[in-house]
Amino acid sequence: MQTYVALLYSIVLGEGRRVVMSDLKAMTESLGLKNVRTLVATGNLVFEARTTKISDLERRLERAFEEAFGRHVDIIVRGAEDWLKLAASNPFPAVSAEAGDKVAVRVMRRPAPEEAVAALGACAAEDEKVLSVGGDIWVVFSRERPSSRLLAAANHKRMGIGTSRNWNTVRRLAEMVRKRD
Repeated sequence: MQTYVALLYSIVLGEGRRVVMSDLKAMTESLGLKNVRTLVATGNLVFEARTTKISDLERRLERAFEEAFGRHVDIIVRGAEDWLKLAASNPFPAVSAEAGDKVAVRVMRRPAPEEAVAALGACAAEDEKVLSVGGDIWVVFSRERPSSRLLAAANHKRMGIGTSRNWNTVRRLAEMVRKRD
C-alpha cells in the first residue's frame, strides 16, 4: 500500500453549499481507499491505496466526486514521496517560518509553462515573490495588499490545472504522510 495526498480545487458546490469533510471521506472510502483522513475543511485528503498511476487515481476521485456531489472538481494527487519532496522544496523557508499563511504553492497536475510563470511574476508587487520549483508555483503574498493581483493571474487558463495551498497546510499534510510511512 502507498500513501497519497489529494487536493480538491474547490469544495464549493453552489451558493451556500459546501462539501462536508465527513461526506468527502465517505466518498473516498467507497472507492476502496484505506485509512482516509482529511485536513481542515478545504478539501485535503490523505489515504492509502495500492500503488497505481496518479492519473488513474485522479480520474477515479473526480468521477466519484461528480457522482456524489453533482459537480466536477479537479483533484490533484501526489504520492507520499512526491508530497514530502514538494514540502522540502519550499524556496521561502524563512518567510514560511515567520508567516506560514503568507507563502503558498500552486500544486500543478502538469508542470506550469515557463512563460506563464514569468507572466505571473510580472504581476507580483514589490514585496511579493514567484518561483517555479519542480513545475509547481511557489508564491509569497504581500501583507500590505490583501487582494493581490497574483490571485487572479494564477488561474487554470493561464497556468493549467492546479490548486493552491498555504505553507501551513502543506506542512501539516507532510506531517500526516510521515506518520503513516
